[in-house]
Amino acid sequence: MSGTVGGPVAPRQPREFSLRLPGAKGIDLARGVLLDTVGTNGSRMFLIRAGSPARDHVMPSFARHFASTVRRRKELLASGVLRPSARWPGWLELAEDVECGSPSFAAGLLVGAPRNGWVDWTADSGAPLADFMEGVRTGAPRAWLVRGSNVSGVDLVRLLWLQEGRVSLGASRLRPGVPQGESKEALRGIVEEDWGPTATYNQKLELVEELHAFLSRMRPGDTVCALSGGRLHVGEITGDAEQAMSEGNRSNLRRPVEWQNGGYAYDELPEEIQQKLSAQHDVVDLSTVKPLIDGLGRTDDELADESETADRDPSEVIPALTARRELELPVPGQRLADELLVHDAAWLREVRDLLWDERQLVFYGPPGTGKTYLALKLAEFLGGGPERVKLVQFHPSYTYEDFFEGFRPREDPGTREVAFRLTAGPLRELADLASREGNRHIPHFLIIDEINRANLAKVFGELYFLLEYRNKSVRLTYSGDDFALPPNLFVIGTMNTADRSIALVDTAMRRRFAFVELSPRTEPTRGLLRRWLHREGRDSRPADLLDALNARIGEEDFRIGPSYLMKPGVYRDGGLRRVWRTKILPLLEEHHYGESVDIEKRYGLAALERQLGEDGSADAPAP
Repeated sequence: MSGTVGGPVAPRQPREFSLRLPGAKGIDLARGVLLDTVGTNGSRMFLIRAGSPARDHVMPSFARHFASTVRRRKELLASGVLRPSARWPGWLELAEDVECGSPSFAAGLLVGAPRNGWVDWTADSGAPLADFMEGVRTGAPRAWLVRGSNVSGVDLVRLLWLQEGRVSLGASRLRPGVPQGESKEALRGIVEEDWGPTATYNQKLELVEELHAFLSRMRPGDTVCALSGGRLHVGEITGDAEQAMSEGNRSNLRRPVEWQNGGYAYDELPEEIQQKLSAQHDVVDLSTVKPLIDGLGRTDDELADESETADRDPSEVIPALTARRELELPVPGQRLADELLVHDAAWLREVRDLLWDERQLVFYGPPGTGKTYLALKLAEFLGGGPERVKLVQFHPSYTYEDFFEGFRPREDPGTREVAFRLTAGPLRELADLASREGNRHIPHFLIIDEINRANLAKVFGELYFLLEYRNKSVRLTYSGDDFALPPNLFVIGTMNTADRSIALVDTAMRRRFAFVELSPRTEPTRGLLRRWLHREGRDSRPADLLDALNARIGEEDFRIGPSYLMKPGVYRDGGLRRVWRTKILPLLEEHHYGESVDIEKRYGLAALERQLGEDGSADAPAP
């Protein structure tokens, strides 16, 4: 029988992790262990084993944001601990074990570029180091904003966090000993007991969300951001949460952080990051824009170099590079102008430029001027296909709940019971699609037909603000989510001026949309029917009749558009007279309702044909 009951227990051997360096084909893996000791700020220390390889160069921008890592690397080179490798020409090698402040510091030291050591150091099974931490969630690293520039009037970011390598929450009344990884349900009870009547119901809800994020959702290896002095500071969480008494109870709940140097000017940040930073919470999940945060301060070449590994699939995309792809709208050319029968491609380019500048545009004009058709075709061209275009039609009973989100009756498939559930409308659905990772550089279009027929203030609600301030977010009425309109979502509305005068559109809407007229008196509508008849090989007589008709209509908003006469049925036997009698004249009867006007005598097809037969002019005055 081997061993002795009650004898000395052998010390537990630390688990060893390995790191594959970029471009290290034929080179050994770097090896190291996570130590139980922590640094002065609570970060878990990491030991790199002797014999581990290192790259012989650093990324050009590395020293600008990771000065301490570059400084340590230079010290190791000067002392000979990091030296040219005899085994691997063109590489460096550690001559002895080296202790580092965190796994990411260790990885950056060897690679010479920013690395997330909690992910890149892996066990023999391939599982990342972070998965072996007790009391933390598993999964991909996340990104967080923690506000600290005004905590009881003190800028903790500048005075404490950056200097001591920390991030914190006040948690002034939180009892000692709340464990990391505590459930949200347990935290609700703790907050209710510890804060009691000192906090309102909504304040307690916020506290639960913040504490749960800080204690249970954050983990080592996550990115953390903080705003101070007009700059965004970025760092990496390097250890567990801990509680400690602090001056004024401003920072009782803490996590260690390895901050980058300098930070980034807020005004120069990508619009998507600014949108997320505008959310009014002390702790905000920024994971949807993490690839953009990861790419701050680095060139495309540096990102590609950083992501290169010996076993990477060449077809695999680099998230930070994909996220940084610029949004573009293709430029319409003569081919599209010919397809849409537009008189000049320059007119289409001007509409494209208006959309690019304003993000919202309205085509307005009398009925039959092709507003909806043009909006759809232009959106499909600019967006790259019909799958990125959604059309809705406004009407007097249309509401915010129909358009964006609201509670609607839904049947449960299992129980067959009907209950009210929060349901997304067309704008929310399209916004979610446009903001999905990998889609942010692709234009998406919402077409709102008859936009002036609904009560716009009622339909848009708080979204009116977002139409003008695309880099901001608002708290939604029903879901309570923080929502921003994606930069790649464009809106095209159509407005029938015969149905309601454009003057009735409120100033708020007119300020947020560009307005483009489609009228029978101006191009591209004026000559549209003639161009269509020419393309179809038909006689131009219908165009002459339409011009003669519009010359007799005094009010421009009630002139007749060419699309009534651009249908195959018009050119069958008796088709023109039928369309004139059943579609055009009823519109004009409604226009002259209550007036002593003989519609047939003034606008009838026989009267117009008689006029054209007498003098051939379409511009003769009305009788």
